[in-house]
Amino acid sequence: MSMDTEMERATFRSLSRSRAMFVSEYGKRPSEEYSAPTKLACKKLSEYDSVLHMEPPSTLQRKKKEKTSVIGPQTSKAKASSSSTSSADTSDKSLALVLQNTASKTKASSALVLHGKGDKPMTKELAMAMKAPIMPKPQWHPQWKLFRSISGHSGWVRSLAVEPKNQWFVSGSSDRTIKIWDLASCTLKLTLTGHISAVRGLEVSPRHPYLFSAGEDKMVACWDLEQNKIIRKYHGHLSAVYALKLHPTIDVIFTGGRDGTVRVWDMRTAKQVHCLSGHTGTVASLEASEVDPQVISGSHDSTIRLWDIRNAKTLSILTNHKKSVRALCKHPQESTFVSGGADNIKQWYLPKGKFIQNLTGHNAIINSLAVSPSGVMVSGSDNGVINFWDYRTGYRFQQLDAIAQPGSLDCESGVYDMVFDKSYSRLLTAEADKTIKIYKEDPKSTEETHPVNWKPNVVRRSRF
Repeated sequence: MSMDTEMERATFRSLSRSRAMFVSEYGKRPSEEYSAPTKLACKKLSEYDSVLHMEPPSTLQRKKKEKTSVIGPQTSKAKASSSSTSSADTSDKSLALVLQNTASKTKASSALVLHGKGDKPMTKELAMAMKAPIMPKPQWHPQWKLFRSISGHSGWVRSLAVEPKNQWFVSGSSDRTIKIWDLASCTLKLTLTGHISAVRGLEVSPRHPYLFSAGEDKMVACWDLEQNKIIRKYHGHLSAVYALKLHPTIDVIFTGGRDGTVRVWDMRTAKQVHCLSGHTGTVASLEASEVDPQVISGSHDSTIRLWDIRNAKTLSILTNHKKSVRALCKHPQESTFVSGGADNIKQWYLPKGKFIQNLTGHNAIINSLAVSPSGVMVSGSDNGVINFWDYRTGYRFQQLDAIAQPGSLDCESGVYDMVFDKSYSRLLTAEADKTIKIYKEDPKSTEETHPVNWKPNVVRRSRF
């Protein structure tokens, strides 16, 4: 009897025992004794949260009676003492008492109206804080248009990277080649061969003349751009490598792939420093930061993990996504990042990964994200749709459909990767029609020709 057969029998035996144990309770609703308080607490929190701090009406009426009872004896004493005086004085004093009583009532009612949280009086700031949040007006951004389409690869273009001096960029493709292009003239400068499968990740070092590549052949390579050849290989992944990132300040490389691990490599010695395990699916995207969390990973198990590379452990796990997380992008100036999957795009605060908001608008798998310091976020999906968003408010101000080059199939319109150049004036996209497309801002677009179609609706953000 094989080991697999024994495992199957043990599994089914465990299932049958569990069913026999709980079958009598199947279909029964929880008793009202336990469920009623929970329902009531949830209803209070969801519907009456804004008035829970206020006192009940019975307490307010009792306080009002106490105040009137305090004023009553004073009124009777005043009347008794004024019996020997003239009728004019009596009328003046009674009028003064009436005014005093009215003033006290008005003061008490104003105290009730101007009552904030706790014992603090209501102020303008407190009133604005208790008001339902309204979406701020989005910043106007110019429209983007296709500037140039570059052909040269014979397979899907899967990855892009721009050189730190903004003079050239590099592309990796399913045709197993790496091509270096001049950014100004868009002419081919060099073709590198060495991978035996699709190239899925590229990074150019800002401190060394090195180019790093990762592919589906399980290989992570370091290319010397002075000699145009591979000088180091990083062996350790058990399957295809889908993501590659460089640490911004130290000589460390991060890679992730189908084996569900994030591996940390020493750039110079090619030795593995850490193997960060915890994901149960393919690691499809990575982001690196100078401070903790220094690595952020997105996986096909629908989770995002923030890692502590000093102790090789997880800082936090974000489980808000319901589908695979295939794209991550960190804001170049703020402590925030965005993640994209087949469900939607989500924004997060760093370092703890606090959820900000959802951005919905795609009806396909999101493969790539890019963010500029001016507040423009771009997302590309499997169906060739490119959306441009205002990063702060989540307002989509433009939508483009990638046009497949002549001779391509209609289905070959997916966007697999995108990156801004170092001046953030050009957007480069890697697409399934074997081309690299460059987009620029349209100089003819103005606030009059393309106004912001914005309505100040009440924000009803999802909690997840």
